[in-house]
Amino acid sequence: MALIDELPLQKRQPNLIFACSRLLGAPEGPYPGFRDWLLHNWPAVAAETEHRSTQTNEARRCATLLPALAMIPGPLALLEVGASAGLTLYPDRYSYRYDGGEPLHPSTGPSTVLLECTTNGRVPVPAELPTIVWRAGIDLEPLDVNDPRDAVWLETLVWPEQHERRERLRAAIAIARGHPPRLVRGDAIEALAALASEAPTDATLVVVASAVLVYLPAAERMRFVETVRALGVDWVSLEGVGGLPTVHAAIPDNGTPPGRFVLALNERPLAWTGPHGQTLDWF
Repeated sequence: MALIDELPLQKRQPNLIFACSRLLGAPEGPYPGFRDWLLHNWPAVAAETEHRSTQTNEARRCATLLPALAMIPGPLALLEVGASAGLTLYPDRYSYRYDGGEPLHPSTGPSTVLLECTTNGRVPVPAELPTIVWRAGIDLEPLDVNDPRDAVWLETLVWPEQHERRERLRAAIAIARGHPPRLVRGDAIEALAALASEAPTDATLVVVASAVLVYLPAAERMRFVETVRALGVDWVSLEGVGGLPTVHAAIPDNGTPPGRFVLALNERPLAWTGPHGQTLDWF
């Protein structure tokens, strides 16, 4: 802990430390072996964190985003902030199965990525996937699906024992490689309006924020909210409890399940979700 406390505040993230360690060859196994390795290699790990960030790109979150997106009149133009490699910009290219039922496929047929999700409540699962005619994203350090080094980093962010997540990630990367997303390097607030202006005017622009606002200071989160409001567009958020005060204040008073995210459409809370898209509990 003393070594980690030497890092800049924004780099003191366990997931980031573990991922950088794995990238540099840390052994997978009991803690004593990992501790010895980390102490011996700490300078290299600390240096690696300087140009890395936690950019987990979980395509399965699309299973929780989908019902909200389907509530918006299409065709849709998606703009994601904190897009990482852009894998959640392809909800129309994945297949879905809710509660073990009949799968929902893209119009072109079954996808190589099948996203399964368990639900509770009256989840408005659509009969067909939305039509998406434009997709783009913003990230401080966007990852390129066609760069093998970036693909390795994305895999490193997946916990070692989660083999299914790793296979799903690889399949989603393969889909994105066929149609690489437009990703802009920049600040989510500063770059938003300019990129939004590129969206086709005959489509409904939807801003998506998924597990990204938690990394912003509270004042910056409110700046982001004000920026989106000023654009006058629809926006879907999937953030941790407290990530958006306006959403948090509107959550029905039925307790806060630990470790859950909140799905919201235009700051109106819709459901609790699993952080990786595995569950969806409609309010």
